[in-house]
Amino acid sequence: MKNFTIFYTDDDEDDLNIFTDAVESLSRDINLLTYSGGEKLLNAIYHPPPVPSVIFLDLNMPGKNGFDVLNELKGSDKSDIPVIIFSTSNEPGIIDKCLKLGANYFITKPVLMKDIVKSIEHSLNINWKEFVPDSKNFVYKS
Repeated sequence: MKNFTIFYTDDDEDDLNIFTDAVESLSRDINLLTYSGGEKLLNAIYHPPPVPSVIFLDLNMPGKNGFDVLNELKGSDKSDIPVIIFSTSNEPGIIDKCLKLGANYFITKPVLMKDIVKSIEHSLNINWKEFVPDSKNFVYKS
């Protein structure tokens, strides 16, 4: 996992810190960059380096929300970057919308730190070049 870079975007400072702690606890060499909003994330993606290996994206943010960001990314030349929705929501309609907009995976934010770590680690073990999301494999199950 050399030069593996994660971009994570969330408007909640606590969630950014928790995610950072979770990634730092993994036994991998990961470059994590966090952004406090969709516009900042898009700016970073369109002005590399670094280039993210994977993007973790919250949905509910002011300004450009996760749906806006997802829609823009998947309609751009950056559409090959895997996008993992990392949201408090577990509503079927929202999950379905994310799948239709081109997200690669959906994780409902776990409550316990050990489960957050486990969900991140699981998603980092997916072979994104071969993974094809569908209604059966799109949602993380702990």
